[in-house]
Amino acid sequence: MKVIGVIPGKKESAHIIDVDKPEISSSEVRVKVLRVGICGTDHEIDQGLYGEAPEGEDFLILGHESLGIVEETGRDVKGFEKGDMVVSTVRRPCPENCLNCRSGENDMCLTGNFKERGIKSLHGFMAEYYKEIPEYLVKIPEELSDVGVLLEPLSIVEKAIMQTFKIQERMKWKPKTALVLGAGPIGLLATFVLRDMGINTYTLALDSIDSKKARLVMESGASYIDSTKEPIPELGEKLGNIDFILEATGSSTVSFQAMDILGINGVLALTGITGGDKKLEVDADRLNLSLVLGNKLIFGSVNANITYFRKGVKHMQNFEVKWPGLLSKLISRKVAFEDFKEALLRKKDDIKVIIEIGK
Repeated sequence: MKVIGVIPGKKESAHIIDVDKPEISSSEVRVKVLRVGICGTDHEIDQGLYGEAPEGEDFLILGHESLGIVEETGRDVKGFEKGDMVVSTVRRPCPENCLNCRSGENDMCLTGNFKERGIKSLHGFMAEYYKEIPEYLVKIPEELSDVGVLLEPLSIVEKAIMQTFKIQERMKWKPKTALVLGAGPIGLLATFVLRDMGINTYTLALDSIDSKKARLVMESGASYIDSTKEPIPELGEKLGNIDFILEATGSSTVSFQAMDILGINGVLALTGITGGDKKLEVDADRLNLSLVLGNKLIFGSVNANITYFRKGVKHMQNFEVKWPGLLSKLISRKVAFEDFKEALLRKKDDIKVIIEIGK
């Protein structure tokens, strides 16, 4: 079968490789890949910035956002059958089998020695087929066949928001106002989830008010803010007490600005991953005072376990009822398997680029 692999550490090394079709054991499932999403992580791996090949191999199959269909199940597999549409989770437990990994929460691994499909020490899903054990597969309803590939990024959002509500069990909390920073896939999906929950939501990004991203935000009933006209430091006064901020820009400057405008008893969830070695001058005493006296919380969130994937399926179904066709508008380009290099090129208006692999 054909796969798209990279040589980790080598810039722009993505190429098609022929490998054997995976054989399954009695406890495994073979999945035919239909489509795979491209995200910033894939771009960075292709640029040689990181990525680790599986032990004993010199290449890594890319891709961690997938949608596939079960082709075959081992005789001992229960709960899945040929024809089921599925998405696989990404992270796998550490070899030390730490407490969290043993508990099925490998997204909270204590050792950092976890493996990740298409990223770290495990092959990904940019392949015609892959095999997996059932505990890492999530069924996708037929009505979500066009958008199921968005489930992995949605799971990131689900985790950040569900953790926020868990944290806020420290008090009686009925959030009225949320601010999403960034309007890429994570920011837009966060906007949709918060609107589905009935929270008054503002989404801020660099794009103009007549951009596609702004239109998607407003179609969900949220308000769009063009950050070139209304900078973040001014939003605290404009929006009032901001109960929840989800940062999805990957900018350290934005993260610190968000801390400054977070409301009393508010929570700031950081999901963007920063790079480089930027240094900022911070009014540390004033910021510390505001956080302490305001009972404010800041936390980071990465990856997601199967609980959040399953929650994402339910939200997707809600989205399709409330805003038919809205999710599919996040998919800005669909690229054929053999044209994968085109998919790895960033274009100005891209939101989510998909590689079509199977039918």
